[in-house]
Amino acid sequence: MTLDIKICGLTTVESVERAVSLGATHVGFIFFAKSPRHIEPADAGRIADHVRGRAKIVSVSVNATNDDLDEIIDGLSPDILQLHGSESAERVLTVKAVTGLEIWKALSIGDADDLKRIDAYEGIANRFLFDAKPPRHSELPGGNGVSFDWSLLDGLDERIDYLLSGGLNKDNVGEALAAIRPAGIDVSSGVESAPGVKDLQMMEEFFAAVRRARQPA
Repeated sequence: MTLDIKICGLTTVESVERAVSLGATHVGFIFFAKSPRHIEPADAGRIADHVRGRAKIVSVSVNATNDDLDEIIDGLSPDILQLHGSESAERVLTVKAVTGLEIWKALSIGDADDLKRIDAYEGIANRFLFDAKPPRHSELPGGNGVSFDWSLLDGLDERIDYLLSGGLNKDNVGEALAAIRPAGIDVSSGVESAPGVKDLQMMEEFFAAVRRARQPA
């Protein structure tokens, strides 16, 4: 089975090109002013052009308005819109209809009850991204370097297409892939030397860990 690998929160040409050369299938750009990974749409578009056609371009926004999304789409020309806020199913449906783009809905998971929220978005979101709930008082919905209990996903309907996110790094990605079988994984702070600063060596070590984990026993 193929595994999609998304490197998120990219802000430089060097980090984007290295991510794709190492095997990233998706590259993510964050449009959320409170995030240390925030980037302006036009700047993201110029960076994304270096790998366009070699990896899918993902816009990550948090409760973005229509005007916000228009600016993102104009500047970045993304393949996918990842909605990482508290967007309702109705809002997701509207964004999907208006933009005509593939939509990923991120959901924060802390306990089994959180998985019940999937039902509202089934048939609307093209794909899900399961992230850990942010630490208390954090203003960031993602990129906090914390994980959740992956065993919560054990009984998930196999038809649910999702990426696993939240606290993944070179030391635990193998354990995650052994515990569950997501269609993809997403990493941001796990390949950073400081918030918002991608470390190329850490990125290489992460991909090496993924390769080891996927080798036949």
